[in-house]
Amino acid sequence: ITPDDIQLRENLSFEVPPIKIADRKMKRLRTKEIPLVKVIWDEATGDATWELESKMREQHPELFNDV
Repeated sequence: ITPDDIQLRENLSFEVPPIKIADRKMKRLRTKEIPLVKVIWDEATGDATWELESKMREQHPELFNDV
């Protein structure tokens, strides 16, 4: 097994890049709606989280080329 090249930060943390956007939904609060996207971080393990669409568009615009 070959090791992956992982770039560690000074605090020994690292960033995992997202793989793709799997789903979208609107979270409804009393007076507003918040757009969310389901981000797949690791397809092998199925690791996914719901993130703010605006934040993901800002940090990873390449994920929205097909959407």
